Amino acid sequence: MGDVGRTWNEVRRARYAVAAVFAVHGAVTGSFATRVPWVREHASLSAGQLGFALAFTAFGASCAMPLAGRISHRYGSRKALRGLLALWTLSLVLPSLAPNLYTLCLAMFAYGAASGMADVAMNALGVEIEKRLGRSIMSGLHGMWSTGALLGAAGGTLAAHLGADARVHFALAAAVLTVLGVVACSWVLDVQPAEDEEPPPRFALPPRSALLIGAVGFCAVFAEGASLDWSAVFLRDRLDTSAGLAAASTTGFMLTMAVARIAGDAVVNRFGAVRTVRAGGVLAGLGGVLIVVAGHPAVAMTGFALMGLGIAVVVPLCFAAAGHAGPNPSLAIAGVATITYTSGLIAPSLIGGVAQATSLTVSFCVVTALTCGLAAFAGVLRTAGGGDRAEVERQAAAVPDPRP
Repeated sequence: MGDVGRTWNEVRRARYAVAAVFAVHGAVTGSFATRVPWVREHASLSAGQLGFALAFTAFGASCAMPLAGRISHRYGSRKALRGLLALWTLSLVLPSLAPNLYTLCLAMFAYGAASGMADVAMNALGVEIEKRLGRSIMSGLHGMWSTGALLGAAGGTLAAHLGADARVHFALAAAVLTVLGVVACSWVLDVQPAEDEEPPPRFALPPRSALLIGAVGFCAVFAEGASLDWSAVFLRDRLDTSAGLAAASTTGFMLTMAVARIAGDAVVNRFGAVRTVRAGGVLAGLGGVLIVVAGHPAVAMTGFALMGLGIAVVVPLCFAAAGHAGPNPSLAIAGVATITYTSGLIAPSLIGGVAQATSLTVSFCVVTALTCGLAAFAGVLRTAGGGDRAEVERQAAAVPDPRP
């Protein structure tokens, strides 16, 4: 019982350590997002040039994600995550150093590549811990990512308000976050490959199950990207609200997602992934309808809040299902992550294109239709995962808790 207790405590400690890693990862994203206007001005870019450069983030991530499994296999999960996370936190400095479009494209490619590899490594470890605990934890881990992003954004907002040079801001943030990340990685699980285990390929197409799971994640991330980038514009242009109230809608959407993700594991453990995503799709669809028909800011803001609540846990559950789907979790997670990154890349521009041709109302009709797809296709999370997660949780609950 003593050995079992020590193992249980090690897994619990590893869970908190990975949660801290997720928060650090999110803080880098939040820090960068708030200083994009400074980066644009420093590099003397037009809006179109900035959008072109930012697209290299997803391009870099998509190219580098499949390498994460190979790195973890060679060095072990702990050492690999420590190195990849440090690479990601330090890459925060790169965009602020770019003086023109070409160097910014290179900086964003490296920034995205580092982000994607660390993303795959930490999600694979999260899935491993989830397996050992026998209950859902991925939603809470992604909630910690959202919390970190909010904290990073708050720090960036303060730096921008004080007129701080982004090169100084990013250097300080990168130094602090690198130290925090390295310390947190000291307590994550150190999963080593078996002696006869073949290393994963450097690049390979994701398994078919990951494509199906990724399609569900695509719908959720599309709605997330559209809401984050266009909710304030929707309230400002269509409902003629103040800039402050429009910004509050976006902030409320982010807070709703963060809170829902942190609380989401309890719902998943009770009802299972499939029913949770189906219910989320219904809520998000209802939110989309409220947005489309809104004639008052309160109705639209309620719609965006419901949208955030409905889609919050979908991506974490997609990563979890991919990790449980087969013998190579990193490869499956990389496949799902690539699809979701692509969705996040094309959503804002596609919404803008549809709005330019028709209206923002029609754009959010498209978003609403995609959220309804969550309810229709949630079943792939059961098929890919080899069974409904709720049943797994109930079986795990029958095992006595080894803690004294």
